[in-house]
Amino acid sequence: MDVVIEAGARIAVTGATGYVGTRLVPRLAAAGYRVRCLVRSPRKLRDRDWYGDAAIEVVEANLEDQSALTQQLAGCDVAYFLVHSMQAGKQFAEQDRTLATTFAAACAAAGVKRIFYLGGLGESGEHLSEHLASRREVEQVLAAGPVPVTTFRAAMIIGSGSASFEILRYLAERLPIMIAPRWVSTESQPISIRNVLHYLVQAIAVPETTGRTLPIGGPDVIRYDELLQVMAAARGLPKRIIIPVPVLTPFVSSLWIHLVTPISAHVARPLAEGLRNRVVVTDDAAARLMPQELLSVKESIRIALDAEARFDVESSWSAAGPMPGDPGWAGGDVFQDSRDMVIPAAPAQVFEVLMRLGGKQGWFRYNRLWRLRGVLDRFVGGPGTGRGRRDPQRLSWGEAVDFWRVVEIETDRRLTLRAEMKVPGVAVLDFDLTPIEGNPSATRLVQTARFRPRGLAGLLYWYLVLPFHKPVFDGLIDGIRTASVTSEREVQNRSR
Repeated sequence: MDVVIEAGARIAVTGATGYVGTRLVPRLAAAGYRVRCLVRSPRKLRDRDWYGDAAIEVVEANLEDQSALTQQLAGCDVAYFLVHSMQAGKQFAEQDRTLATTFAAACAAAGVKRIFYLGGLGESGEHLSEHLASRREVEQVLAAGPVPVTTFRAAMIIGSGSASFEILRYLAERLPIMIAPRWVSTESQPISIRNVLHYLVQAIAVPETTGRTLPIGGPDVIRYDELLQVMAAARGLPKRIIIPVPVLTPFVSSLWIHLVTPISAHVARPLAEGLRNRVVVTDDAAARLMPQELLSVKESIRIALDAEARFDVESSWSAAGPMPGDPGWAGGDVFQDSRDMVIPAAPAQVFEVLMRLGGKQGWFRYNRLWRLRGVLDRFVGGPGTGRGRRDPQRLSWGEAVDFWRVVEIETDRRLTLRAEMKVPGVAVLDFDLTPIEGNPSATRLVQTARFRPRGLAGLLYWYLVLPFHKPVFDGLIDGIRTASVTSEREVQNRSR
């Protein structure tokens, strides 16, 4: 029987710190629902923009404790089960089965009206990979209870920060020639994370989705070797040479992925196993019941890459689960060089100095090295330092500063410059200002250079320029300090 959920209903989300859950929560709130995040580690969500929203509450929960979970689900009309164990071996299947059993029972006891689950796309049968077979088992366990379950089945989800997307991107970037297992010729129907989130949110208001299994995918059916070529083209790389061989097992494939990409072997193993299954949508019910513009593979990849280039990765696979050593920056390998200094000057004076960087003034110290870098950039087709800057005292969003461009600016708080020089990757120079509590004439300045390498050339570039970082970046922050102190003294003298 179709179940109607009223507007403004309370929605429980498990897995809210995971890749999909982190993005789903604010979209549910934006749709007018009240959201209760049931998470193991609430502190993982404290830096989210939506944390503290009146429509969102974060509750520490243990999904193995049925009694406590029942109380935490009380008052919720809908519950999302977005918990997956991304690892290999029999233990993960047992753990997921146990959690699903407890969750289904707690939902029934709490009076939850509907359950939503996001599983894996693929034909049923004995040939399913161990990981997809576990997803099917979770579906069955949830459906065995009295609460109707709506299951979405998706293939590869394309979005900045997703594990499968990162594997695809790094393989395309770092391997101009690759020996690949036979699964590269398997067909898949990827879907953009934007389209996935649309389905997950809209289904609440569509009673006809109650108790149904809904395969979801984008408009393109494509082989994995073709996907690699699309990614390479999107990154501006030559066509990849792919040689399929029959001897690479999922175990060997996962080790290779571990070496070439930032994805660990225990995460790569189940993904590699699942790639051997053809994953194509055979039922268009989701598209008919919840119509939307489905993004093509090319569009989805472009959007994801653009988000990474802006350093605007909303969520990442690395943040999910008890995975120690999560990278501080979502979306893969990013090299970072950071300096922290307390400057005896007010934030306004430090910011004023930052506004004068580049151009004729230069970069305070080692300006010859800066100019030499500009000359070399000019030789390879980059802008160099010749274009300088429009105004020697002020900067605005989008303006050029030598071979940089202003991509973020917040008065007295932040300045971010993105490099437009010819480099095999994306380079950013960021300045963060924080006032010192109790001392209006003191500022903490954090100066950070970040570099996301593009392919092996990017890795080589980073290590080649690394010896120059200490003199150049030490000189830069020391110069900012000296100029800021001088400016502060001038302000104080004028006020006397």
